[in-house]
Amino acid sequence: MRWTIKPTPEFEKIKTLSEALQVDHLIAQLLLQRGIETYEEARQFFRPKLTDLHHPYLMKDMDKAVQRIEKAIANQENILVFGDYDVDGTTAVSLVSSYLKTYYPNVATYIPDRYDEGYGISFKGIDFADDNDFSLIIALDCGIKSINHVAYAKERNIDFIICDHHRPGAVLPDAIAVLDPKRDDCNYPYDELCGCGVGFKLIQALGENRGQTIDDLVAYLDLVATAIAADIVPMSGENRILAYFGLQVINAEPRPGIKALIFQIKKKILDITDVVFIIAPRINAAGRIKHGNHAVELLTEFDFEQAQQFASEIEKYNSDRKDLDKQITKEALQQIEENQEKERFTTVVFQEDWHKGVIGIVASRLIETYYRPTLVFTKSGDKYAASARSVKGFDIYNALEACSEHLEQFGGHMYAAGMTLAAEKYEDFKASFEKVVQETIHPDLLTPEISIDAEIDFIDITPKLFRILKQFEPFGPQNMTPVFLTKNVKDTGYGKPLGQDNEHLKLFVKQNNSEGIAAIGFGLGMKFDRVKNQNSFDIIYCIDENEYNDKISVQLKAKDIN
Repeated sequence: MRWTIKPTPEFEKIKTLSEALQVDHLIAQLLLQRGIETYEEARQFFRPKLTDLHHPYLMKDMDKAVQRIEKAIANQENILVFGDYDVDGTTAVSLVSSYLKTYYPNVATYIPDRYDEGYGISFKGIDFADDNDFSLIIALDCGIKSINHVAYAKERNIDFIICDHHRPGAVLPDAIAVLDPKRDDCNYPYDELCGCGVGFKLIQALGENRGQTIDDLVAYLDLVATAIAADIVPMSGENRILAYFGLQVINAEPRPGIKALIFQIKKKILDITDVVFIIAPRINAAGRIKHGNHAVELLTEFDFEQAQQFASEIEKYNSDRKDLDKQITKEALQQIEENQEKERFTTVVFQEDWHKGVIGIVASRLIETYYRPTLVFTKSGDKYAASARSVKGFDIYNALEACSEHLEQFGGHMYAAGMTLAAEKYEDFKASFEKVVQETIHPDLLTPEISIDAEIDFIDITPKLFRILKQFEPFGPQNMTPVFLTKNVKDTGYGKPLGQDNEHLKLFVKQNNSEGIAAIGFGLGMKFDRVKNQNSFDIIYCIDENEYNDKISVQLKAKDIN
């Protein structure tokens, strides 16, 4: 692990913000590191308001989108709400379709089959619309590069409204409206919305057109918060507001489908991490193992008993997904070990029978072992399909763009992407990808980094500090859980490895004459020799809480020890 300490802001800035907010210098420093420099910015951060959301009509083409939907309703046209099979896509489809159905019945949903149709808008989906007399398709979380698909639909007198958040290409599809804050010609003030977030802006505009206020739309924010958490978009600006209020809905009055997913969890209050690791994988499992339609059925079901039935089916898909991902990861690691070549800058593996639904998860698992930009390929029809995952700081989308002559299709983000290519192009692409990464990646990025917010002493860890840090939630990119470094620490003799294979580490640590603090280090079992016999060591950690026998105490979640 590379330990890097974030730059400390100028002392005068820390002092000014500290005095304005009446907080200590450490809190002011953490806020400045997150780009929060004024009292008003801090107010928006700690006390988000729905009224801080931007006006939806600031988004390019929003007026055209609303006019076309209202025209469809006036003319009794059939509307098809189309979206991708992942969490962002299925939540977005559930959001827009369930909203429209509150006042208009001729609305249906369509999720492409991951294996038969692949990612994004499909010709099969357009044929379905044509065969069933749909004259308007609202595409969510996809479509920004679907030039040919939109043209194909237009020939069949089917209009498109595209709601996407991926990077556009040089040419936009010839749709009635293209809602995408990443459009160069769109001046919307915040361009990091997820697909479901863009869908929410659409219903916000439709609602305003019908005399509704933002308060009438709060019930939909459980879906938006789930998408924000799952899609790993920045937890800043509008995303933070939407996630903040969405978590309140999840914990107070979630829709029956989400309530059914969390029904078995004993935790009383869910945070964004619980959404990422409990709710999102189950919604994703439907599209990975069976079909994304199952997720939409769950999220749009308003009978709780029926929702519980859907949730139990999805639980089974998630269990199957775990087994597959474990098996394929094992096979992929074995393949890498058997084919160890000279030092490589990438990890690229292929096996034709790997399950397409879990190769993205496997790519993430491989990065945990071999910290390299990673592609996991499988066979899809007569093509090769892959999921790509990157290491922190390296834009894998740009790397794929540089190799695009070998690809038939690709799309995604800086850290995650998907692609297809012809089988005979695989070796050429693999060589090209290795060359591009080797020439463009900084060598430091090939070692995992822990970014430290501040060095503190244990005496600084007070109940007041923890209370304020809790208000930094929800955490996510651009607002990660604060990470601290404390030096010259000793275990008091209670330290021991934990877990079936001693892979974790439990400690009770002190610094000088401070009170002892419990610490848990997941995956740090191998560091036990470093901390035993009251050896002095440095520790990197987040400040967390532990609930045991209804008692809550502060504990450290150790990230590394040196």
